[in-house]
Amino acid sequence: MEDTTPNQPTDKTRILKWIIAGLMATVIIGRLLINAIRFGPSLAIVVVLAMVGVGLYLNYRDGQNSVYNHLRYLHLGNRFFMGLGAVVVLSAVGFYWTGLYYLAIVGLVAIFGLLAYDAWRVYQVTEHISAERRVPKVLSLSDEMNIRVEVHNTGTEAVNVVLTDELPADLQIRDHQIAFDLPADSDRELTYTIRPMTRGEYDFGNINLFLTTAWKLAERRLEIPAQTTVPVYPSILQMQQFTLKAKTTVPAAGRKRLRRLAKSYEFDQIKEYVLGDDYRSINWKATGRRNALMVNQYEDERAQRIYCCIDKGRTMLMPFNGLSLLDYAINATLALSNVILTKEDRAGLLTFSDKLGTVLPADAKPDHLRRIMESLYRQQDQQVESNYDLLYYAGRKLLGGRSLMILFTNFESNYALDRVLPALRRTARSHQLVVVLFENTEIAELLDDGVQEVEDVYLKSTARNFLQQKELMAARLRQNGIKVVLTRPEELSGEVINAYLELKRRGVV
Repeated sequence: MEDTTPNQPTDKTRILKWIIAGLMATVIIGRLLINAIRFGPSLAIVVVLAMVGVGLYLNYRDGQNSVYNHLRYLHLGNRFFMGLGAVVVLSAVGFYWTGLYYLAIVGLVAIFGLLAYDAWRVYQVTEHISAERRVPKVLSLSDEMNIRVEVHNTGTEAVNVVLTDELPADLQIRDHQIAFDLPADSDRELTYTIRPMTRGEYDFGNINLFLTTAWKLAERRLEIPAQTTVPVYPSILQMQQFTLKAKTTVPAAGRKRLRRLAKSYEFDQIKEYVLGDDYRSINWKATGRRNALMVNQYEDERAQRIYCCIDKGRTMLMPFNGLSLLDYAINATLALSNVILTKEDRAGLLTFSDKLGTVLPADAKPDHLRRIMESLYRQQDQQVESNYDLLYYAGRKLLGGRSLMILFTNFESNYALDRVLPALRRTARSHQLVVVLFENTEIAELLDDGVQEVEDVYLKSTARNFLQQKELMAARLRQNGIKVVLTRPEELSGEVINAYLELKRRGVV
C-alpha cells in the first residue's frame, strides 16, 4: 500500500534537486539580507517579510501544511539524544578546556548533519514498505483468534520496524507492539492473538510502522490505511468442538422408554380401514370419494421441539473470568442448538427479562442455525428484574405443544427462588423444564485458601453457607419435578449438552 503522506519524495534525484535549490536560495537570500542591512533596517524588514510570505505560499500552495505533514511523521531516535547529551557534556567541560568546546561545536554540527542524512535515508526506505492485515470475517466470543499482518519490503536496504496495530477499543489493549528486522527485498508475516470478550462490532484502525535504519537517529512513522469492522459472534469454535460428541453418542439398549415430549404425529398416507384402526382417523372426504371407509395413517413425529430460554435480567450480568453469565449462556445455547439439529430435533430460542425478547420457533431447516446465531448476536442484557410469568405465558401461547425448555438463569438466594417458583411449577406442568444454575466459582475458591486468622474462618464459613444455599435451591427445584443442572460457568456448554444427550438416551427426547 502507498503512504498517504502528502508531497512525499519519490526518488533521490528529486531530493538532491531540493537540496541544491535550498542552498542556492540560502546564498541569494543571505546576499539580499546583507545588502538590505547595509542600506537600512527598513529594507531588511521588507525583505524578511517577503521571504516569510514566499515561504508560506510554498508551504500552503496545495491547501495543506506540507512541512507539518512531513514533520508529524518524523521522530528523533534515542541515539540522537545520546549524542546530543554527549555534546552538552563536552560544551560544559569546555569552560575549563577550550579544545573540548570546539570539539563540542564540531560534534553538534556532525550530529545534525548525520540526522539529516539518516532522515533522508528513512524517507527513501519508506517508499518501498507496504503492509496489509488479514482478519477473520467473524470473530468468536471468548475464543483466541489469530490476526495476521503481512509486511513487504521491495527496496534494496534493510530496515528496522516496530509494528503498532490500532486494535478495537473493546479489547482494552494499549501497549501493542511488535519489533522485527525486515531485510531488503523480503516479506514478513506477523501473527498476534486477541480474545474478544464482548459481542458486537469490533473496529480495527490503521497499521502503524515505525521505520529506522541501522543508525537509528531518525524514525519515520508510516501510517497505512486498513480500517475494517468485524462482528463478534457467539463462540463458533466451542460449537464445533461439541459436534463430534453429538455424532458419537448412541442411545443405550434395555432402557424403559419414557413419555415423549410432544404428542404430535406426521401424516404418512391414506389407506383403507381395517379392523383395529383408530376410528378417529377416518377421512370422511376420502371415504365419500371411494365409497369405502378410508383412514389417515400417521407416524410418530421424531423431531422434538427443544427451546433454549435465556434470562436477560440483572442476575445474569455477574462476570466470571471476564465473561458475563449471559454470554456464557449465549455460547452454550449456540453449541447446544447445533447438537440438537445434529440429532434431528428442532431447536428454538426464547429470551426474556421484564418483557419478552426474541421468540424463534423450533425448526430444523438448513438455515435455522444461522438464524439462531444472528438472534443470539443481537441480545443485550437488561438492568431489570425478570418476569417469569412471561415464561409461562410464552410456554402456553407461543411454543405450540409440549417441548423441552432449557432455562438459563441464576438465583443468589432462596428468597429470589420463592418469588419465581410458582411460575416455574406452572411451566413444568406443560413442558419438560430443565433449569440451569451457576456455581459461584470465586466463592468456591475461598474454601481452598488456608486459614491464617479468625477472619479467614468467618469467610470460609460464609462461603460454605452460600454454596449450600445454592445446592438447597437445586434440591427444591427437583422436589417440584424440575430437572436442574448446577454447573461452573466455564463448564456450562458441556454440562448442558450432556444433560440433553442423557434425556435423549433415556427416551425423554
